[in-house]
Amino acid sequence: MKRFFRTALLLLAISTSVIACRDTKEKEEVDDVTELSNDPDAKIKVSEDGDELKIKTDEKKIKVEVNEDGSVEKKVKIDD
Repeated sequence: MKRFFRTALLLLAISTSVIACRDTKEKEEVDDVTELSNDPDAKIKVSEDGDELKIKTDEKKIKVEVNEDGSVEKKVKIDD
């Protein structure tokens, strides 16, 4: 019985540590693009093939590209 509880406690500790260490960077990127696209003064351009998106405001420029290998690249430029 002790072995069962010890194993269950170890499994609980490992699963908690794995959940707590998740990467949340993708959520932040989506929020940044969503925030700028909701700005009424933002200028949004999408390429004809749909592989490139440009969002431009008075303060920032964001360029999101889908590369040939399927990876997504995001470039942010802040105007001073």
